[in-house]
Amino acid sequence: MTKFKQQGFSNTFKNARKGMRLVLKSEVNIRVHFCVALLVLIFAVALNFSIEKICILLLTITFVIVTEMINSAIEYSLDAVFHNRYSRLVGMAKDISAGAVMFASVIAVVIGVLLFGSTLLKTFL
Repeated sequence: MTKFKQQGFSNTFKNARKGMRLVLKSEVNIRVHFCVALLVLIFAVALNFSIEKICILLLTITFVIVTEMINSAIEYSLDAVFHNRYSRLVGMAKDISAGAVMFASVIAVVIGVLLFGSTLLKTFL
């Protein structure tokens, strides 16, 4: 049994939508990721990507945005617990979560180069 009140199925989605609005409002990097993702998807459609390639792009985009959201959640949680006081361990945790976002972004760029590069080479050669 939990000490928290059962919130119900519809409230779960309500809270998730609230979280999405909050992260879009408060995090510049998330907005940048969403804008880049939109441009990438528009470019993929313009180049007549196959459904498989679009699925790979969607999974890659999701990977980057989810890591950014988890990074933000970690940062907010640690700031709340430690009341924005400096701690070497908190700094390490924040750096590691930021590193996860960077790693996801680098992998996304590599995937993009592989997908778009091969298509552009076929188109122009």
